[in-house]
Amino acid sequence: MKAARWYGVKDIRVEEVAEPSPGPGDVKIKVAWTGICGSDLHEYLAGPIFVPVGEDHPLSHDQAPITMGHEYSGVVTEVGETVTHVAKGDRVAIEPIFACGDCPACLEGKYNLCNDLGFVGLSGGHGGFAAYSVVPARMVHKMPDALSMEQGALIEPSAVALHAVRMSKIKAGDTAAVFGAGPIGLLVVEALRVAGASQIHVVEPSDVRRKKALELGATTAIDPTAEDVVAKIQEATGGVNVSFEVTGVPQVLPQCIDATRHEGQTLIVSIWEKEAAFHPNTVVLKERQLLGTIAYRNVYPAVMKLMTQGYFNADKLVTKRISIDDIVPEGFESLVTEKSHVKILVKAPE
Repeated sequence: MKAARWYGVKDIRVEEVAEPSPGPGDVKIKVAWTGICGSDLHEYLAGPIFVPVGEDHPLSHDQAPITMGHEYSGVVTEVGETVTHVAKGDRVAIEPIFACGDCPACLEGKYNLCNDLGFVGLSGGHGGFAAYSVVPARMVHKMPDALSMEQGALIEPSAVALHAVRMSKIKAGDTAAVFGAGPIGLLVVEALRVAGASQIHVVEPSDVRRKKALELGATTAIDPTAEDVVAKIQEATGGVNVSFEVTGVPQVLPQCIDATRHEGQTLIVSIWEKEAAFHPNTVVLKERQLLGTIAYRNVYPAVMKLMTQGYFNADKLVTKRISIDDIVPEGFESLVTEKSHVKILVKAPE
């Protein structure tokens, strides 16, 4: 079968690989759609970050080259022994987290903080940029009939956004700022609407993405190349209760902090390619908080329920659909050169 595999920086190859088979406790899926994630783009431009190179990942037991893709949906074609919660023909979304189950975080139920955290399609395993995938049954969530397969490919990034907002101290009526209106930033805007934020100020240089942020419910969308964003947000709110950093750009982090009020909170959602600096006094003298958040835990059911109510809508967020053969020029390279794109979906090969 065809699969898109990571070999190194700017070296993703579409090639023939063996079709996987499920073992006991596994589920085999005919992949439908897979989204290209910002984490995938980080691996393409500056990896390895999550991709294991030179030695096997402790949980996937794989190393590069690995089949990429972790935002995906599909149809169950086969189940291994002991699998009972899904059956052949079920439409499913994948929660692609490798977790050991034995470390202190896992034993507390916080499996996204596992000491050996990994992701199918980043840390090994049978990723979604392929015709078929095999994953442990615990990673498979049956989708409501009301959700399309394209919508299913957005459950994973929507879970990132919903988890970030749940981890924040945002309350109904509070104000928020979102720095970065890429796919996750825009999904954070929607999650903030769910949480009852009274004002959502988005900072984004792309005109297309600013317009999309307003369409999805942002109060304002500010161009950081044309305005002093901190002054603008402070003028409008006196400092937001919570800001969300969703760019991974080092100079943006201090702006996020400075945009909050006293005792304000900054949520760092991005995966970073390099270090970022801020002056600690900006936190100390206002008793501000910084909090990191990674992936998600126990939110897929809530995301799917919200989707059935119209949130995280694929029709508003997907800007391009491509075949796997075009994944590098029309996918990864398009995301590098065309900042107007929000979410690009890859159709699985037959």
